[in-house]
Amino acid sequence: MITMALNCAPVRTRSLLAVFTFVALWGCALSITRYSIPEEMEEGSFVANLATDLGLDVRSMLERNAKLDVIHSKYYLDINKDTGELIIREKIDRESICMTKTTSCFLKMDVILSNPVRIFNIELEILDINDNAPVFRRKTMHLDVSEATPPGERFSLTNAVDADVGANSVKTYYLSESNYFSINIQTGSDGSKYVDLVLSGKLDREEHSVHNLILTAVDGGVPPRSGTASIIINVLDINDNAPTFSQSVFAVNVSENSPVGTVVMTLNATDLDGGTNAELIYSYTLYTSEKTQELFSLDPNSGEIRVKGVIDYEESQSFEMHIQAQDRGTNSLSGHCKVMVYVTDLNDNYPEVTIKSLKRSVAEDVSVGTLIAVVSVSDRDSGDNGKVDLTLDQQEALPFLLNKSSEGYFELLVSKPLDREVQGKYDIKLIVKDRGSPALYENETITVDILDVNDNAPMFSQSFYTIHVVENNPPGALLTSLSAHDPDLNENQYLVYFIMEKEIVNMSMSMLFSINPENGDLYGLKTFDYEREKKFLFHIEARDSGVPPLSSNVTVHIVILDQNDNTPLIVSPWRGHGSVVEEVIPRSTEKGHLVAKVVAIDADSEQNARVTYQLLQISDSTLFSLDQYNGEIRTTRMFSYRDPRQQRLVVIAKDNGQPALSATVTIKISTVEHAMTFLETTELPLEYEVFTNLNLYLVIGLGAVSFLLLITILVIIVLKCQKPKPKAIKMPPANRNSLISQRSSTIADSTLISSDAYWYSLFLAETRKGKVVVRQPIIPKGAGYFVSSIPRSIGPSETTDSRASTLEYSK
Repeated sequence: MITMALNCAPVRTRSLLAVFTFVALWGCALSITRYSIPEEMEEGSFVANLATDLGLDVRSMLERNAKLDVIHSKYYLDINKDTGELIIREKIDRESICMTKTTSCFLKMDVILSNPVRIFNIELEILDINDNAPVFRRKTMHLDVSEATPPGERFSLTNAVDADVGANSVKTYYLSESNYFSINIQTGSDGSKYVDLVLSGKLDREEHSVHNLILTAVDGGVPPRSGTASIIINVLDINDNAPTFSQSVFAVNVSENSPVGTVVMTLNATDLDGGTNAELIYSYTLYTSEKTQELFSLDPNSGEIRVKGVIDYEESQSFEMHIQAQDRGTNSLSGHCKVMVYVTDLNDNYPEVTIKSLKRSVAEDVSVGTLIAVVSVSDRDSGDNGKVDLTLDQQEALPFLLNKSSEGYFELLVSKPLDREVQGKYDIKLIVKDRGSPALYENETITVDILDVNDNAPMFSQSFYTIHVVENNPPGALLTSLSAHDPDLNENQYLVYFIMEKEIVNMSMSMLFSINPENGDLYGLKTFDYEREKKFLFHIEARDSGVPPLSSNVTVHIVILDQNDNTPLIVSPWRGHGSVVEEVIPRSTEKGHLVAKVVAIDADSEQNARVTYQLLQISDSTLFSLDQYNGEIRTTRMFSYRDPRQQRLVVIAKDNGQPALSATVTIKISTVEHAMTFLETTELPLEYEVFTNLNLYLVIGLGAVSFLLLITILVIIVLKCQKPKPKAIKMPPANRNSLISQRSSTIADSTLISSDAYWYSLFLAETRKGKVVVRQPIIPKGAGYFVSSIPRSIGPSETTDSRASTLEYSK
């Protein structure tokens, strides 16, 4: 709606003084144009067509430079010079232009034209819209109300304000639902709405100590807008409630040996009152024992119970506390409770092992199952902590075991045969362990000594001793030391040595050997001769001094070693003491003819008995030769007329010992034109005294060895070789026993050889009979020889009843 009126121009401010002067000069009265628009129109919105309303041409407005002058305000409006329209330049807020709550609000401005100057007054009425909600100056309102306040009491509240005016301002209030409060709305003289809070029910702080209400203010706009405020009502307490505990009896567990300061529990009594009426003090009552108060402390402010002493389950398993909580109100009230503290057992006691009885020493021959000790075990703890197990350390290696005889008692028994020689002392470690977690251990060591019994016979390090003794030893010489060992102790290990009697050819061993009974040193009591005794075999016994005594024996083999102590003995050609052997040969003897054979024997053995021959002296070294091994003297050429009829040779027979021993023989060889021929073998009476002193024992021994050798050779020949049967035996004359032996032709004849045991044994055997063995040819040219045994007591011309044995050997 547009209303026009003509009024005289108002007085301008100093800034428009020039304009007023200009107006006065013109003396013209200006007109006022009014428009009405709602606030909050958008920018560019159309307000009015000034050109039409002011009766101006649009082009003239452009030509006359029309402009808008806003008085005391911002430039909310502008003129579109192309169309002459008045448009919104910036949103208009009525509440910011007209800050006072008036029903009308105007914005005044001038439209100024130049050439000529002309001014139009314009008033723009800003109409209110409901663009502002009611607002409480205090968003939260606090009220303190005693729980003793009677219902009907009123409490003033802060009103809400609304920047809008008229119907858009605050119209009414609403209160959130409450059983205790309501509101009363009043209207002021200016139409403002006021509200009071009214107590409508009995307050109980213990039931509701704080009431939170919401107050809502609603305006009358369309649509309506509202604003809210929070009302917090604190109900003030009075001491009308006594402290209470959640339970009348509390049960709590605490471990024994808990460190000082450990919190057992915290009491939390409650008092429905508030402030000092709800502040509590905790304390023990007279029903709590002094012992309990010594072990536990009670904080009066927090109600915290702590350990302040040493708690031992074994002394007391539970504690009873009577505690009261008292408030700090003017007329204080109190509550009571009982606290039961149960002590939890810890595995804090080591198990104990006690030796009730003990045998500190037992004989090694005690039977299995013998009681050694009685042991008891215990533990002061309870439950699994007090259950104990007893074991032996390294049970597998001990000959003992534990047997549970009754609750808490064990028997230590022998489980295996004992042997002091294996182990003479046992350190038995008893380990007792409880079943707590972690388990505790304790141990006890007992020592059991094993007593010796004579259960071990002396033992030699060898079962057979071979002792080599060189012949010609001095009597009483130490041969060896035989020591036995007895693992027993004391008198059971004291040994006595002696030779077990054995006679050899009517001679006791104790006459040949002696042994030290204390240390087993073996001595030879005589000088041994290898040629008479080559070995001795006997037993030595070692006997301990136990009861009964035990003994063992060992076989001793004494082997006599040979020395080169016998000079070779020349047995062929035979000669008398200091005489010269004479040999007669024909001068027509051809080269290589066997003149004589020197045979020497040596009573020693092996190298000491190996004899070699050498020419010590010779008349003509070109005429004769000597074989150093078999002693054969042969011609090296035929005799010439220049050669003397008699030749003299000295032959030395030397053994191979160290040092070497020797014997010599002188042979006188005579040459004749014709030699005597023997057609048969005859026996010659010879006196041969060289064998009269040979030891009888040596002869028997050598004969036995030779006999066994011969039997062995014959068995081997028969079983393995299976050679043809030997030739028939050619019997000599009736007064002889002859045996023809086929031997290798490499041996020149059948005279005794020192290396041939058979011939040597035969020689000795016949010598023992008082006969001498002599070699004689049986056919010409040495085709064969007889070895004959001739009784010493007869000569070649005498007769005898004794028969001579003859051995024939064919070349």
